[in-house]
Amino acid sequence: MDAIKLENLTKHYGKNRGIEGITLNVAAGEFFGFIGPNGAGKSTTIRTLLGLIEKTGGNAWVGGFAAGAEKTQILERTGYLPSEAIFYQGMRVKDILKLSADLRKKDCRKIAAQLCERLQLPANRKVEELSFGNRKKVGIVCALQHQPEILILDEPTSGLDPLMQKAFFEILQERNKAGTTIFLSSHILSEVQRNCSRAAIIREGRLIACDRVEALSRTNARRVTVQGSVNLEGLDGIRDKKELAGQTSFLYGGDMNRLLQRLADGQIADLTVSEPDLTEVFLHYYEKDGETL
Repeated sequence: MDAIKLENLTKHYGKNRGIEGITLNVAAGEFFGFIGPNGAGKSTTIRTLLGLIEKTGGNAWVGGFAAGAEKTQILERTGYLPSEAIFYQGMRVKDILKLSADLRKKDCRKIAAQLCERLQLPANRKVEELSFGNRKKVGIVCALQHQPEILILDEPTSGLDPLMQKAFFEILQERNKAGTTIFLSSHILSEVQRNCSRAAIIREGRLIACDRVEALSRTNARRVTVQGSVNLEGLDGIRDKKELAGQTSFLYGGDMNRLLQRLADGQIADLTVSEPDLTEVFLHYYEKDGETL
């Protein structure tokens, strides 16, 4: 069963690009990543999916309910964290959490207290006294405290320090193991690689890839790091070359035999050949000409 489904979902802002023909599905219980830099269309996709803004074309469903027409039912069953959350001034954290719970007609005090403790969120502080990171935590607790069956999180870790990011993803992993579907929008590729089983890559409002994370990372190219001296001039297949203190590192997608011949003619003290990580692969998906490794 699909927890989230998009069919040719499109949103235009007059003549300006929003998103164009997004089609994907997220299975119930899946931890799914939605990757793209700022301005790629991630937030527009999410807001259209939730029915917070009206779609131009196509269709979308969350938990079996249609985006737009059944927005209320969708919002009842989801926990949504926007990339930038805004709260009423003068309210204390605990009052904001209670207001969020009351709107859902649920008593979330126990779960809210547990989340505040794990995320080190001071519940008695007024919202205007909070740092950006702590305001982000308020949004996280609001999204999670009612234990929704689907979590839709838009750039959730911006503003969180590394320790809080670790605590946050531990909470998400626990929820996911208990059956919660998680849709994680991020431009931090390491977050997606560590936590998601599948991911989609969006560029300029269009989906350009969707697969299992390990499949997206798989490529014929290798990251080659050479300690010593070697002449690589004229060798086809080299990308992202970096030189530092007697060490040369590059992505290589050419003929491996030709590379080995060049290396044999050089003065090599050490050599490492490894698969590139998702970050390196992603950069090539994002080349203007659309070529990938």
